[in-house]
Amino acid sequence: MTVKKFVPCIYLWQGHAVRSLKDTSVVETDPLRLVQRYNENNADELIVFDMSEGDEEHEGALDLLKEICSLAEMGVIGAGNVKRMEDIKKLLYAGCKRAVLDYDKQENIDITEEVSLKFGREKLLASCDDPAMLQTNRELVEKYVSGLILMNPHQIRETEAVTELPFYVQINQIALNKLMEICGRENVCGITGNTINDNYLEIAALKGMCRENGIPVETFEAAYSWVDLKKNSDGMVPVVVQDYRTLEVLMVAYMNEEAYEQTLSSGRMTYFSRSRNELWLKGATSGHYQYVKSLTADCDMDTILARVSQVGAACHTGARSCFFHEIARKDYEASENPLQVFEDVLNVIKDRKVHPKEGSYTNYLFDKGIDKILKKLGEEATEIVIAAKNPNANEVKYEMSDFLYHMMVLMVEKDVSWEDITTELANR
Repeated sequence: MTVKKFVPCIYLWQGHAVRSLKDTSVVETDPLRLVQRYNENNADELIVFDMSEGDEEHEGALDLLKEICSLAEMGVIGAGNVKRMEDIKKLLYAGCKRAVLDYDKQENIDITEEVSLKFGREKLLASCDDPAMLQTNRELVEKYVSGLILMNPHQIRETEAVTELPFYVQINQIALNKLMEICGRENVCGITGNTINDNYLEIAALKGMCRENGIPVETFEAAYSWVDLKKNSDGMVPVVVQDYRTLEVLMVAYMNEEAYEQTLSSGRMTYFSRSRNELWLKGATSGHYQYVKSLTADCDMDTILARVSQVGAACHTGARSCFFHEIARKDYEASENPLQVFEDVLNVIKDRKVHPKEGSYTNYLFDKGIDKILKKLGEEATEIVIAAKNPNANEVKYEMSDFLYHMMVLMVEKDVSWEDITTELANR
């Protein structure tokens, strides 16, 4: 049976979250607050419907969607305002894991093959109200789309008769027993709509009910139980916590059995505080939650390495990492980590802008302004082309280094970080 997902959605209109596609009553002025609530309650995915009108409002909605994707701990599905392939590209480049073609609009049907061949079938869903439209375009859908969003919950049987593709069902209000019945249907892969939006605090309970009824749900499946781990003299296991992106060590804490089980069930790091002698959900007071990306035991099964998405600071002092008291240091080159080198150079350039240094070429570029920076960037790009025609590979290396330096000056000028760049590349 298909694993079932509980998927809240945000109907985005004029920068606010509204009630539905047909009801623009504002339910939250800041959609990012909704994203945080859905993060905290372990939602499986998030669908964002862009209801904007006009190019200017649409661009604003895309900017907000980028923020939503950056904040969301779950995959984001982008929907709405699609007229051409470029619109699908914008949704995916904003950070959406998948994008939706509206099959109630002929222009969306017409671009299905082109978009699928460009971005991949797995990146596309199709939404519809009427299964008859699916029947008409069945061959197209099954070849080029990976799943569906059924906007009419009264058409489940009819949709199942047309296709075996998995589909989400948008439901606004339903009795609990009927919801379980729908979750139990083979091709239903998720529930979305206001029935989840209004009950996001109950997602964990809904998953529990599904498990009781033999319905598979999204959850952390632990390869090892608590009894498999070796405990210290206090009956606990130390946990080393890393940022999953940078691999920076953030902190060390301890788990008892209850903390271990709650971490697995909630997807948020939970520890046992030895000083307070109580369970401790990291972030419960500060909002600086740690969302689990992976848990790995060491060779002796007596220590856990947790890779997490850290919200804010890990340390109670407000520092990003608890490790900042340098005891001793020997000079060494950190060139083995390319990203760290890029970060270090970018930080020097940032510092030059804030604290100008006499005779600094970097400050010369900033003083001359954007046109000079762009002129130098263009010149360096040309130098790469020329160097590439020469047999000596070192010349290309030198010119690329010059180009990257000038590019980083531009990044500082336009307030772009390496994380912005790497996230954009990862999304592609």
